[in-house]
This record gives sequence, C-alpha cells and structure tokens, in this order.
Amino acid sequence: MLKIRLMPCLLFEDLGLVKTIKFQNPTYIGDPINAVRIFNQKEVDELVFLDIKATRENRLISIKYINKLSDECFMPLTVGGGIRSLKDIKDLFNAGVEKVAINTYGIENPKFIKMAAENFGSQSILVSIDAKLNFNGQYEVYTHEGTKPTGLKPDQVAKEMERMGAGEIMINSIDRDGTFSGYDLKLIKLVADAVNIPVIACGGASSVEDFIQAVKVGHASAVAAGSFFVFYGARRAVLISFPDKKEIKKLRELKR
Repeated sequence: MLKIRLMPCLLFEDLGLVKTIKFQNPTYIGDPINAVRIFNQKEVDELVFLDIKATRENRLISIKYINKLSDECFMPLTVGGGIRSLKDIKDLFNAGVEKVAINTYGIENPKFIKMAAENFGSQSILVSIDAKLNFNGQYEVYTHEGTKPTGLKPDQVAKEMERMGAGEIMINSIDRDGTFSGYDLKLIKLVADAVNIPVIACGGASSVEDFIQAVKVGHASAVAAGSFFVFYGARRAVLISFPDKKEIKKLRELKR
C-alpha cells in the first residue's frame, strides 16, 4: 500500500512562475526559485514544474534553469515542457530531475513513451493528459497546452500510455484548472479505473477535503494542485503555502 502523495504543480513562462485559469491568461506570481525554497521548508512530497510555452515554441524547457532549480530543490522533482527526444530526457536527468512529464509528443507518438521507458525505466516517465468536456458532453484529450483537440478519450490514452511503459499518469481537468471548484472526480475515476499504474489528479483543488475526495471517490493515487498552493483568499492574493501536518492527517492516513 502506497502513501498518498500531495504535490504542487507549478507552471512557468519565460522563467517566471505563473498560474492560469482553464489553461488561459497566465498571471505572473513570482520567482520559481523562491517557491522551491518555501516548499523545501514545508517538506513537500514532490514538486512538478511545467513550461507552458515550450511545446508551442518548439523548444525544450531551459536545461540551464532546471539546473539552478534542482540545486535548490530538496525533494523529488518532475519536469515537463517540449520533450521530444531521448536526448532531451537524458539532459533533464543530468540536470537533476527525477522524473520527466511528457504530454503532447508522447500522445502524438506513443512509441516515444515506449522508447523512453525502455531506456530510462518506467518509474521515471510520467505522461500528463489534459482533458475537458467537448460539445458532445464527452471527455476529450487536448494537446499543445490544451489548445488542440485530438478526438481521443482520456481513458483510452491512459491505457495506451500504460501499455507503452509509462510509470505514472497525471490527469488534468482543463475545465477545472485554476477555478477552485474542486476536482472533476468523474474524470479522475474514469482514468484511474482504466489503468493499473498510479494516477495523479490535478485541476480545481480548493481544500484538503478535495484531495481526500480525489482519492476516495476518484481513486487517485496522488493529488496535485497549483492555485491552492500559490493563492490565498477570494482576491487571489499571492501566498506560497502548504497545509501543515494536522491539516493533511486524514489524507496521509488514506492508502492506495
């Protein structure tokens, strides 16, 4: 039985920390290095950093900056953004990353996930799936930072990624991103019940109770959030934070 992990999922654009709402209108909220230092003090389980412009700009997330980030980071670090080759993955691991998050290129080219898993081990390959409800009321996977519909269903994509060797899936609700409206539990459960590898829930968390529901109802193995860790109050004042041990005791007691 595995302990439920709770992790901040942070976005950066032009080397600044940003936050989006439904994958749109990124708002600058500060320096990623400062956020890492705060999360170090909070003894966070794991940290995810994603470059939201890398794929559309046809480039890899900055290796130089990830080197700086990993030097400051005392917890496992997962990084994604524009990964398109085994060399990209190797360079990120050499920069101190523990896992890579692959989205667009892996979904468009599933055999790349197979190659990555065979070369670096499934435990180091996370596939991030972005999904939302389409006009037909069905969940659909989107790539290119949520801008390109694929016609694919998230549970089918998750199964294929597992078959190719991915060690973990992160399912992110575009509709819930940055809204503080709670996780899309139906979406999480759809994906989690389709695979046997760990599934990370992301998109919409507003409370520790949301984390608990993602595990109990959505069958998630881990929970991630962005706005929850960087904003405070109705005015969305910037405040990097993490629940204390008493607040997340119920989550820690859950097992998957």
